[in-house]
Amino acid sequence: MHRLFVWVLVLAILNACKLEKKEAVEQPEITINQNQPEIKETTPFVWEGANIYFLLTDRFNNGDINNDVNFERTNETGLLRGFMGGDLEGITQKIQDGYFKDLGINAIWFTPVVEQIHGDTDETTGNTYGYHGYWAKDWTSLDPNFGTRKALETLVKTAHKNGIRILMDVVLNHTGPVTSKDPVWPEEWVRTEPICEFTTYENTTACTLVHNLPDILTASNEAVELPDALLAKWKDEGRLSNELDELQLFFDRTGYPRAPRYYIIKWLADYVNNYGIDGFRVDTVKHVNENAWSELYKEASIAFESWKNKHPNDVLDDNPFYMVGEVYGYNISSGRQFDFGDKKVDYFDHGFKSLINFELKNDADKDYETIFKKYSTILHSKLNGKSVLNYLTSHDDSSPYDKDRKKPIRAANVLLLTPGASQVYYGDESSRDLTIEGTVGDATLRSFMNWEDQDSLPDTKNILSHWQKLGKFRRNHPAIGAGKHLRLAKKPYVFSRTYIDEDFKDKVVVGLDLPIGKKSLWVKGFFGDGTKLYDTYSETHVEVQNGKAIFESDYDIALLELVQ
Repeated sequence: MHRLFVWVLVLAILNACKLEKKEAVEQPEITINQNQPEIKETTPFVWEGANIYFLLTDRFNNGDINNDVNFERTNETGLLRGFMGGDLEGITQKIQDGYFKDLGINAIWFTPVVEQIHGDTDETTGNTYGYHGYWAKDWTSLDPNFGTRKALETLVKTAHKNGIRILMDVVLNHTGPVTSKDPVWPEEWVRTEPICEFTTYENTTACTLVHNLPDILTASNEAVELPDALLAKWKDEGRLSNELDELQLFFDRTGYPRAPRYYIIKWLADYVNNYGIDGFRVDTVKHVNENAWSELYKEASIAFESWKNKHPNDVLDDNPFYMVGEVYGYNISSGRQFDFGDKKVDYFDHGFKSLINFELKNDADKDYETIFKKYSTILHSKLNGKSVLNYLTSHDDSSPYDKDRKKPIRAANVLLLTPGASQVYYGDESSRDLTIEGTVGDATLRSFMNWEDQDSLPDTKNILSHWQKLGKFRRNHPAIGAGKHLRLAKKPYVFSRTYIDEDFKDKVVVGLDLPIGKKSLWVKGFFGDGTKLYDTYSETHVEVQNGKAIFESDYDIALLELVQ
């Protein structure tokens, strides 16, 4: 009897082992390198060192071909000046595919998705529709070309599940152009002249950016009625009563006058309250009186906290609402002040954590140490507690760095290793063409994403791999963007970055322009002898000996982190 019991027990164990093996086979394939140390999940997200991916919603990925044509937008346009199919669903698909994770992206900024003007117009650059999102017709609804409210909700939820924050691009300065389908807003709401001259504060803010781009009277505190055209539109869509009730609640709560800017501030804050948008990238900042930005930040922050309270299980961390501003022409060397000539404004004192830095593209060919030391010094002195968003290429900068894409590796090194937050413009990582023959103006910067090149061109694959390795290192180490910089050795060039926030400490070492093969990185005084390090670029383990990290790799770069 005892022997029978033993045999039964043995058979049961063997059967369990078979089941365990079968279950193991059915698990998804793990593609992560098994030798690479895992980054602790406790690594904080820091906006000052974020790796932000900026894309034109219409030009990134077409996730739903059924929404490509709306409002009879079928007139012939100039080259790259019509809608091309990109949408919110397309962005979500790429998040699900792991594209952004592989690139080390921890925040996505997409161009505005509110409903655009229905007609087309020619600004002397070719017939154009509002594919770019900066020509609002109705701030309270999404443009069907970009997707639905459900698609936006899904995008935000999917991003958050993947540790990615969402930045919504917002416009308060102007409506879309007037067309045969899009009447001008009432004169109590907008001005249609004069055109800005950009030589004083007054002729930069109290004017229209260009001809036929009605300027919202953002400085006015006079109460105005809603435009008849907007009321009629809401009525046709069956939401007039609801919109009016919500406005009443907003103005009752805030006590604001029903002036133009407060309507739009309410409409923009609603996206935060409803979907948990993590921050705003704010367009045309210097063309609006700065007090309006303080008010936008206040209402968006209230909305963000309201969303967090309603969705406690979906809150990523305790970061406050984030705003980064486009003050066109702002340079990091200016510190906190932007000079209009007759007046200086500190936009950091009006709701902005960060401003887009237009200076890096001019610094990019200087030696690495000159760039890195300069940026670290300014960020930890003049801009302490604030930050900048660095970029090399963009959607409306006609003089980007390396426009011909001859230096993609250099571009990655500069953008992703310079202190501050980084803005990867869609296609930087795959050398998307910025010189499209036949285009006029900024359209050449806005071609559709070159997915085919990533799949078929060996050089593009190698470039993408480099951007991915640097991007992931930046994402995993706040020290790169938010830490303090220190050169450890001049030749070969080795530097360290250190970031400390209460109990969290992050230390890394980077080497650039290193010899291929055997390399020796001086780390004495930063990492002690016996310290175990890992080069994430070559996937090589190394131990510090005699103040040096000595190892071999086939690359001229090293990204060293502590082995946990």
